[in-house]
Amino acid sequence: MTLSQTTIINTQALAHEIGEDSNPSNNPEFHNIIQKRMNRRSVLKGGTGLTAAAFFGALPLMGCSDDDDAPSSGNQSDQAAVPASGALARPESLNFTAVAHSTAPTMSVAAGYKAEMILPLGTPIIPGLEDWKDNREQSAESFEQRMGDNHDGMWFFGKTGNGYDPKASDTGLLVMNHEYVNSAELSPFGYKVIEDNNAAPIYQKQRLASDIRREVNCHGVAVVELSRRANGQGYEMQLGSKFNRRITSSSESQLAGPVAGSDWVKTKYDPTGHKTRGINNNCGAGLSPWGTYLTTEENFLGVFARGSDAAKLTAAENYGRARYGAEENFPGWDYLWHTPPAKDAKIMDEFSRWDMTAVGATALDDYRNAFNTFGYITEIDPFAPNSLPQKRTALGRFAHENCAYAPVKAGQPVVFYMGDDSRGEYIYKFVSKAVWSNSDIGGGLKAGDKYMNEGTLYVAVFNEDGSGVWQPLVQGQNGLDNSHSELPFTTQADVLVFARAAADILGATKMDRPEWISVSPITGEVYVTLTNNKYRGVRDDQPVDPANPRSYTAGGKERGNDNGHIIRWRESNGDHAATTFAWDIYLFASPSDLSAENLSGLSDSNDLSSPDGLYFDPRGVLWIQTDDGAYTDTTNCMLLAALPGKVSDGEVKTTSAGQQTRVGMQANDNNIKRFFVGPEGCEVTGITMTPDFKTLFINIQHPGNNWGAVAGGSTPRSATVMITKEDGDVILAESLPSVAKPS
Repeated sequence: MTLSQTTIINTQALAHEIGEDSNPSNNPEFHNIIQKRMNRRSVLKGGTGLTAAAFFGALPLMGCSDDDDAPSSGNQSDQAAVPASGALARPESLNFTAVAHSTAPTMSVAAGYKAEMILPLGTPIIPGLEDWKDNREQSAESFEQRMGDNHDGMWFFGKTGNGYDPKASDTGLLVMNHEYVNSAELSPFGYKVIEDNNAAPIYQKQRLASDIRREVNCHGVAVVELSRRANGQGYEMQLGSKFNRRITSSSESQLAGPVAGSDWVKTKYDPTGHKTRGINNNCGAGLSPWGTYLTTEENFLGVFARGSDAAKLTAAENYGRARYGAEENFPGWDYLWHTPPAKDAKIMDEFSRWDMTAVGATALDDYRNAFNTFGYITEIDPFAPNSLPQKRTALGRFAHENCAYAPVKAGQPVVFYMGDDSRGEYIYKFVSKAVWSNSDIGGGLKAGDKYMNEGTLYVAVFNEDGSGVWQPLVQGQNGLDNSHSELPFTTQADVLVFARAAADILGATKMDRPEWISVSPITGEVYVTLTNNKYRGVRDDQPVDPANPRSYTAGGKERGNDNGHIIRWRESNGDHAATTFAWDIYLFASPSDLSAENLSGLSDSNDLSSPDGLYFDPRGVLWIQTDDGAYTDTTNCMLLAALPGKVSDGEVKTTSAGQQTRVGMQANDNNIKRFFVGPEGCEVTGITMTPDFKTLFINIQHPGNNWGAVAGGSTPRSATVMITKEDGDVILAESLPSVAKPS
């Protein structure tokens, strides 16, 4: 093969916005589902009157990891498991003036607060590395010790000594995801076009090895130690901390749970099927009840390519790949990580491992199964820097957006909630086999082995009458057996690797891109952002239904659910392990002037579009972030604060599509308000708060203009934003001045 001259092209659009749609099922919608009628009064009673103090007082303190090099030093008492040392009372009102709409290249925050950019792309996390340069001359290898790209989900782990202290705020480890890369800014050298008409389409472009290496290292997770500044306001990174660490798409990870060792994950790299290289496209994040970091793998599809190999694979292999978006001759999302010449590799199969094409005699001769080793909730112990990330396969494989646990109770299972962020995909929960014991606090990855390797994965069915059912994804039950010609389910590993296909059979409800999930510490109710879905009400396989009830045209755009909504539910009898629930729609996102679709009564002070990030802080304040393209002519993406009520606190309404649904309490300035607006072109995402409630961290992805660029530079960079109150007090503590302050 010969190569043409280099063509300078931006090699990747924003992968996060491409969106995947690989659900071919014709699951029955609400009018066809056999209704499992429930006693509404028994479903809706109880559980909503808990005070924050009562709730948190019942939870244990998270201790410190004992894994390897992290001796426990925390005080394990009966204090709150959720990190908090400030007042636990939820504010009675939102005592700040709403930030106005803005399309400026700068960010703006509520008056009385300061928003400061820290830790942008390329920032060294160890001594001895030069700072980021706007000419992007830093070596690809150096990004193994620099902040990665497109900061996303994160958590602040309070630290005392060498261990986790959930009440500590002066020092802590900030752990964050790096979801994907903006190739145009990070590796702008384009690709070469191969002049070979015999080459398959996925091999007709070729990228530089150094660019791929840089991008691989910019994915994954960063761990950095922060200490409070001498003036008490905000934090600084401790450059020499032994805890500072990058885990990238080259780092070895361990597969744990039922899929580990199965034929589906055996590769040339590890014929035993217990290890893989890399964590990828890490989006939302969560905290485990025992004090470890839970990261997610979302759009892992985009970094893999597949050539012409259907004839070499079984029907099940072909169906399984297609159900996750990898049809034959799939080139990936312009990452093209598989394309550099093999001679340029510095480690075994550095580039060919991103090519899932079956080329060898068996799966042990190639990387056809590497695709199956991604798409899991991955547990990391930030206090054990020599430990391997654990991919918890029992929680299923799909485009995980985040992972939120329900409040733990001694003697009861641990419950995790998850969403599959693709159009028409599903909402899941995992119920552990082991029951919770306070003795596992601070147990690190060993506790993860106990609670996340065995249990039952469920998928949600939202019924028309406001009830819901959790269907178990268990091999041998409810039709999940070897009777399916496309993809027989003969083991639990089959069910988990292809959780989407198993959920299809169970009649799960297709949702409008389930994103972040968070559990209210006041009511115990579960909230999920459904960010948008351009196919809702447009395609026959995604008609409107009560849980996804809008399809409309606005501003000359095609029909669909362009602005998204937030759904919520209460588990029966307040038991998070229950198999039935009651639901309504907490909030419909909409421009305030789109009257027919503004079912929640939003105004200029709180209207929004495409809710994405979602976080209940320990006091019960709900923080909502947006990732929007439908309202950006009016305002950049934003962060709002909210004080929600409870399921069934509103009324039944009819959408412009003629669909009835249950809508929560109407919005007003006392229960939801815009707190922050990001810079032009960005997504506002990732959120965590220090235990003393005095610092709020959020992330800015793919900013436009030159936001985040070095002085005199022009390259925008993703970064973290650190928000503090100007007087040093608790966030949302008291009344503030009335003019928003640009930053």
